[in-house]
Amino acid sequence: MIYTALLFGLLGSFHCMGMCGPIAFMLPVERTNKTKAVWQTGLYHLGRVFSYGLIGALFGLLGKGFYFFGLQQQLSIAVGLIMILSVTVPKLFSRFSIVTPIVRFTNKIKNSLGASLKKKESSTFFTIGFLNGLLPCGLVYMAMIASLTSETVFEGVLYMALFGLGTVPLMSAVVLLGNFTKAITRQRIQKLIPVVVVVIGVFFVLRGLGLGIPYVSPKPVMLDLVDATQMCH
Repeated sequence: MIYTALLFGLLGSFHCMGMCGPIAFMLPVERTNKTKAVWQTGLYHLGRVFSYGLIGALFGLLGKGFYFFGLQQQLSIAVGLIMILSVTVPKLFSRFSIVTPIVRFTNKIKNSLGASLKKKESSTFFTIGFLNGLLPCGLVYMAMIASLTSETVFEGVLYMALFGLGTVPLMSAVVLLGNFTKAITRQRIQKLIPVVVVVIGVFFVLRGLGLGIPYVSPKPVMLDLVDATQMCH
């Protein structure tokens, strides 16, 4: 399901314009020097992707544990259902509020981010991107949950990194060209994001069911091993 990460990022970047757009506009890039501006923007994105990769490593490690205990199929179904329900019945998750810890964490990140935006050193852009990647975001949460189904730490890192890379084209345009998209266009695209989340959720459920459909719902490996053992006897 690695390919779903890029799709998340590509369509989710319209959501990112609203959430992270103000930060992108405030980046102290050298707009009079296009080469330097592109380099600084690249460092900003590298910082974001790096932070996403670290998050992916953590969730990939947790996913590896589920895989080790043979719970990967059940986890995939659970993740898919969470994605679907988060869009179709959002009030269901309002009961599990962890607002206070998130607000405290966010305030610390914002303070560090504000201090970094006042600097113009090259390393600052990487720091800004890294801190930006740690800010709370519903779409990032969905990608994090999806990366939990990874069988290895590397897959978790790859999933989140691809998600970050998917946001790079549009976010780069925001930094270098400014707010170039019409509000109506952004609203139309943002309406598609919940649909994409549901569709990807369905794919995760199908994957967990192990229906034997190539690339979509492959048969569980453990079942294949059992069948092979029976044939030997």
